[in-house]
Amino acid sequence: MSESAALKLTDDTFTSEIEDAKGLAIVDFWAAWCGPCRMVGPIVEQLAGEYADKGVIVGKVDVDSNPRTTSRFNVRSIPSILFFKDGKLVDTVVGAVPKAQLEHKIEHHL
Repeated sequence: MSESAALKLTDDTFTSEIEDAKGLAIVDFWAAWCGPCRMVGPIVEQLAGEYADKGVIVGKVDVDSNPRTTSRFNVRSIPSILFFKDGKLVDTVVGAVPKAQLEHKIEHHL
C-alpha cells in the first residue's frame, strides 16, 4: 500500500497541524469499523494528492483513538468532513458524499 497523502492527526497534533495553519484544511473524522468511512477514505486520499499543490491541508482523525478532538468539534456522525480556513471551522459535510461535492466545497473555500 502506498504512503498516505492525508496527514494522520491526533488529539496532540490537531492544533499545530490544523488550527495554527494558514489557508484551507479539510479533516476527515472516521473509524475503521465505519462502512461509509471506508467509501469516503479513498476520495479523501485522492483530494489530498490533487490539492497538495494548491496548499490545501488534508487530514484524517480516527474518532476511536482521538476522543478529545472528536468531542471538541461535536462530531456525532461519521464520516464527518470539517473544513477549516486559517484555523477556524467554516463548513462541515456529514456522510458519504460524492467526490464532486467535496471538490465543490474546497473550491468554494479556496
